[in-house]
Amino acid sequence: MSVRKFLVIADDSAEFQAALRYACRRARSTGGHVALLRVIEPAVFEHWSGVREEMERQERAEAEALLQKLAEQVMQETGQPPEFLIKHAENTKSAIRSVVANDPNIKILVLAASAGGKGPGPLVSSIAKDGVNWGARKLPVTVVPGDLTDEEIADLA
Repeated sequence: MSVRKFLVIADDSAEFQAALRYACRRARSTGGHVALLRVIEPAVFEHWSGVREEMERQERAEAEALLQKLAEQVMQETGQPPEFLIKHAENTKSAIRSVVANDPNIKILVLAASAGGKGPGPLVSSIAKDGVNWGARKLPVTVVPGDLTDEEIADLA
């Protein structure tokens, strides 16, 4: 039996928490699981490979620490541990493409639009404009308002 996974991009945006809370609520109500993707883009410091490798090690350690912290919230809200995905990629869209291509249990990508009327945000805008080639798969994208309250999320999800 396959496990229905809700993929959430664990980024540093203000609206990330709305996407995570919504995905947790949906996962709990549908018997699914949350998968958290943290993308590490290439270091721009190219002068010495040792320095670059140390920077990448530090970024990975920071990504792992963030995901561990978020795991507590996901466990509390869903009763299930999240799946951690740390991907080195040129950009977030290519990381999503790779993760989705390699995991058929990812059924929905959950994103949140920017709060405060600043437009939908760069990732939502990019996907809306250019789409994402998921390969042979079709994957729904749920975009939630970034300023939803806990009560509104509970009502919607």
